[in-house]
Amino acid sequence: MKQNKIAIFGGTFDPVHNGHLITCQSVLEERKLDKVVFIPTHISPLKQNYKPTPDIHRLEMLKLAIDSNPNFTVSDIELKRENVSYTIDTILELKNKYSEIELIIGYDNLLLFEKWREPDRIVSEVKLLVMKRISEVKEERNRYFDKSIFLDNPIIEISSSQIRERIKNNLPVDYLLPDSVHKYIIQQKLYR
Repeated sequence: MKQNKIAIFGGTFDPVHNGHLITCQSVLEERKLDKVVFIPTHISPLKQNYKPTPDIHRLEMLKLAIDSNPNFTVSDIELKRENVSYTIDTILELKNKYSEIELIIGYDNLLLFEKWREPDRIVSEVKLLVMKRISEVKEERNRYFDKSIFLDNPIIEISSSQIRERIKNNLPVDYLLPDSVHKYIIQQKLYR
């Protein structure tokens, strides 16, 4: 039996941080979703030159981060493919399990959406939810702007690269990511 209305949120999550969690909670409430499914990517098509932290660690950090929220879940669907992850493949696979799927992307991804694999098919299969990021509002548009739902999410200026850099330089990361994720990073000696 198919489940309800979900939104999927993909990314490298290297590491997952409070910005991801706060904005997804906002989307959950605004869109009246049953769940937000976090999907860590094995290899992002648009970041093939970036080598992320091993999948097992990124998946574990996500599980720790969302552990207390019954409306958040994680799927390792793209990690199992062990190749470049294409959103359209993930959507088509998840359609067997969920009756209504929405796709959360950032404003920066909307500007690049024509470069995604089968973007027209994606927007025919799911509702495209776009999170705003105040620093990224540009005049440029593409044809997917009219097919998008722009969210009224809080703007949280935290980035995973900033967190990795702070850890590498022995700077505090308090309040940037969940304590459980921070403890895991210390235990596993990540980003050193």
